[in-house]
Formats: sequence, C-alpha cells, structure tokens
Amino acid sequence: MQKRCLIWTIYFSWAVYAGGLAYFAWHARWAFALGWLLAVPLVQWLYIAKFPALSSFMGYGRITDEPSQVTRPAPAAVTLYTALGCPFCPLMEERLRELQKSLGFELHKIDVTLRPDLLAGKGIRSVPVVEVGGRLLVGLVTSKDLAAAIAEASVAAAVAR
Repeated sequence: MQKRCLIWTIYFSWAVYAGGLAYFAWHARWAFALGWLLAVPLVQWLYIAKFPALSSFMGYGRITDEPSQVTRPAPAAVTLYTALGCPFCPLMEERLRELQKSLGFELHKIDVTLRPDLLAGKGIRSVPVVEVGGRLLVGLVTSKDLAAAIAEASVAAAVAR
C-alpha cells in the first residue's frame, strides 16, 4: 500500500466533520455539537501523532526511513505540498527539515487543503508531494531518495547556469 493520502479522502473527512457539526446544530443538540467540535480535531491530532505506531495495524507497514548519503550542500528550491489531516505530511516535513540542516536547500511548504487551483494545475491527487527540480515525488519518500533528488536538482541547476 502506498504511503500517501488521497485528496478526496481528506475532503471527505472534513465534510463529515462539518456535516456532523451542522446536524447537531440543526437539531439544537448543543452539547453534542460542542463535543463534536472539540472531540473530532482532538482525535485527528492523536491519530496523526500516534500514526507511526499505528501504521502497521492499518496496512501501511512500519514507518521507517533510510538515512541520506548526501552530505555536501545542495542549493535547490524544494516545495512540499501537504493537506490538513494527512498523517504522512508531518513525517515528510520532518524529514525535509532534517535534510535542510545538512544540505542547505530552500524549503517552501504549501497546504493544498483549501487550494483546489493548485491541485488541478499540478496534477496532484494525493499528498504529501515534494517538488524539486520540476520532478514530483509522491507519498512518504525516504530521506535517502529525497537527498538524491535534491542533489540531482542542484547539479542540474548549476549546469544550466
């Protein structure tokens, strides 16, 4: 199973959240509405925080990483596309932040949850997506593969100058 979140599932989970809130408010069940308003984001936060431990039980396998072999600076522009509610996005951001310390690339993070224009324009159907040197890396990518792509983009940019 690929380690990524389909955008439609992210939208569906937010629609269920809004729909539940609207249902309880429509029926004037204010205690339930307040509970829903607070409990659902708390459960989502716990799910994302504990996801690495839960992933093998959910069919994703263990969340592991391969360390990077690249150690020299690789100045490149890297864009991370994320969505609110995806458990893989914080893991990918953490890997990129660690690599940024040693490789010195420029990192831009874009939340596409409410940006369907970016989704359509880039052909993004799932997150996380890392864009580096015109190349899109989809899903949870290892630090080793990220560093190789960043180094490759840095070399290609230097040759193009």
